[in-house]
Amino acid sequence: MARTIGYIVGSISSTSINRTLAEALVKLAPEGVEMREIAIKDLPFYSPDHDADYPAAAREFKQAIADVDGVLIVTPEYSRSIPGVLKNALDWASRPYGRNSFDHKPTAVIGASAGGVATAAAQQHLRAILGHFNATTMGQPEGFIQLTPGLIDENHDITVESTREFLGFYLQSFLGLIDRAEAARQAA
Repeated sequence: MARTIGYIVGSISSTSINRTLAEALVKLAPEGVEMREIAIKDLPFYSPDHDADYPAAAREFKQAIADVDGVLIVTPEYSRSIPGVLKNALDWASRPYGRNSFDHKPTAVIGASAGGVATAAAQQHLRAILGHFNATTMGQPEGFIQLTPGLIDENHDITVESTREFLGFYLQSFLGLIDRAEAARQAA
């Protein structure tokens, strides 16, 4: 069955290693899986003042989440948490009250950093937010990627076989979650 995975890169930096990881994941997507970015850079700062009349960028963002079978969030860690720009996007997705875009949406979390613990603290905070949103969040495998020099080449290919295998397994596991969530939705 063809599937569409939307991915959100939690950084708007032009040199984001998490964007590099996301682009490598796009290349690893199995046949029949389309991966498309759900961009966050054009979202204004969220305020409840907008709840009665969402700006176009926020409506498009929420629609992009609705249009995919699952959402993969690729996040860096800033100050032991998620970047503010990602939290802002999540606030837009969860509002206005009663129209939470992540409710029952299959969602996976992964991240890269240069350090050994990768984005563990950020992912823990992100999982807490997604739990509040009632997202169907993948628990295992977890994706803490230490992005060492040369791990991903200039063509966004993974150069280390064990990492390529793990990321392929990670994507297959997420597709399994999407399939189980769809089957549960149809059975309900």
